[in-house]
Amino acid sequence: MTIRTLRLAGWRVVVRPTGIRVAGFFIAGLLFAVQPGNCQNARSRVEKEQQIASLPEDQRAFERFRFWWAALPENERLGRGDVTQAQQGAFLAKYAEWLKNGGFAPPEVEKQLALIKRRGGAGDAEFWNQYLITDRRQWLNSAPNGFLVEIVKGRKPGKALDVAMGEGRNTIWLAQQGWDVTGFDPADQAVAVARERAHHLGLAIHAEITTMEQFDFGENRWDLIVLSYAGCSQIARQVEKALKPGGILVEEAFHTDALKTMKIGGSLCKPGELPSAFQGLRVLRYEEPVAKPDFAPRPARVVRFAAEKPVE
Repeated sequence: MTIRTLRLAGWRVVVRPTGIRVAGFFIAGLLFAVQPGNCQNARSRVEKEQQIASLPEDQRAFERFRFWWAALPENERLGRGDVTQAQQGAFLAKYAEWLKNGGFAPPEVEKQLALIKRRGGAGDAEFWNQYLITDRRQWLNSAPNGFLVEIVKGRKPGKALDVAMGEGRNTIWLAQQGWDVTGFDPADQAVAVARERAHHLGLAIHAEITTMEQFDFGENRWDLIVLSYAGCSQIARQVEKALKPGGILVEEAFHTDALKTMKIGGSLCKPGELPSAFQGLRVLRYEEPVAKPDFAPRPARVVRFAAEKPVE
């Protein structure tokens, strides 16, 4: 899990988005690319328009949106976590009104919104390429997720899916254990790293550059699905449908308690959320420990969930 400060999805202690991916709506990804800060910095709208006048049209649209978003009170900003389509619609309606008040005619307002929506997916990939590859932090876990290793140990290999695979740490480890692994992520550079590492190790993996919305999870297709800091319960229905009978889900994400000491978004789970969301699965293990997360520099509360699809 690219949010280039936009999955989706990373988050922080004011440590930059601590790598939390989200199954998401376009706006969730886009907002990770929107850094709060001193964007407004006493500049008027006119000054901002003058500043961005020479930029390409789509970039002007994004910078204009960023300028508006950064000036909003904290409690009015759309969160980077789970948001509904209704919330997104209301948020964009507010932005549309701001554009109209600034002199944009209705057709131009619609065009601006369309450009913002289109920017969302690209911004997600841009963020995660930078976060996972270009500006990678030393504290990011490059090893496979420990909970995944513990749950999968001794299990007969089959077909596995690594959602928001990033640079492939879990995908490659599973392939080394004999699993037939498919991973996907919108971050093209991260996926390229995964492919190169697999090639170097003589491993066969299937790595796709795509999003959760576009990927075909299928039905009764996977023996294992991994959600490692790839959102919380947003894709519960797809996962339950996609698992084979007897297949398992292994998931780790941040607990909402982590917000007490860090600024986090995206892969945030409420207490007991996962067992409640995945009611079609049989819980194998569920815990909410304080531990060292894969995407944060210090211990925080996380959720760990392993569940199996019953054999009819």
